[in-house]
Amino acid sequence: MKAASLARPLLRSPALRTAAARRLESTAASKATDAAKDTVSKAQQGLSRVASAAGPAIAGAAKGVGNVLGKMGGRTGRLVGFIERQAPFVVYYSKVGAEVAKIVFHGQKMSPPPVTTFQNVYQNLWKSFQNGTLFPSPQSLAQQARNVSNAQLVAGGVVAAECLGFFTVGEIIGRFKIVGYRGETGTHH
Repeated sequence: MKAASLARPLLRSPALRTAAARRLESTAASKATDAAKDTVSKAQQGLSRVASAAGPAIAGAAKGVGNVLGKMGGRTGRLVGFIERQAPFVVYYSKVGAEVAKIVFHGQKMSPPPVTTFQNVYQNLWKSFQNGTLFPSPQSLAQQARNVSNAQLVAGGVVAAECLGFFTVGEIIGRFKIVGYRGETGTHH
C-alpha cells in the first residue's frame, strides 16, 4: 500500500502528462528537434568554456608582463604604472563612445562605408607614401597659396571668426566672467 501511495503523485505529475502527449507526436520530428537542441546547447557550452578559459589566460599573461615591466623601475616602471592607471578610463569612455555612435547611427539612419572604400583610400595612401608624394613639396604649396581666390579667403575668414567666437564664449562660460581671470587681489601692484 505504501508503494501505491508513493506512485499516485508521480502519475499525476505534469512530466508524465507531457511524456504521454509526446507519444502522440511524430517521433522523427521530435528526435530531430531534440538533436538540434542538444547540438546547439553543446556548441554554446563549448564556446563559453573556451571564452572563459581564454579570457583569464590572456589577462593573466598581460598582467604578468605588466608586473615584470613595473618592477623594472625608472622611466619604464612609471610609464607602465601610468598606462595601467589610465586603462580603465580608456576602456570605459571607448565603450561610452561606441554606444553613442550606435545611437547616432541608428537615429540618422546611417551606415558605415563599404570595405572597398577603405581599401581604395589606404591603397592610394600607401602608393603616395611609396612614391614620396605623400607630403607636397614647398614649391607646390607656394603655388597653391598664390592661386587662392577672394571667395576662398572670405570663407576662411568667416570660419576663423566663428572659431574665435566659440572659443571666446567658452572662456566666458568657463570663467563665469566676461573679462579677466580670477586671482588674488593682493598680488597686484
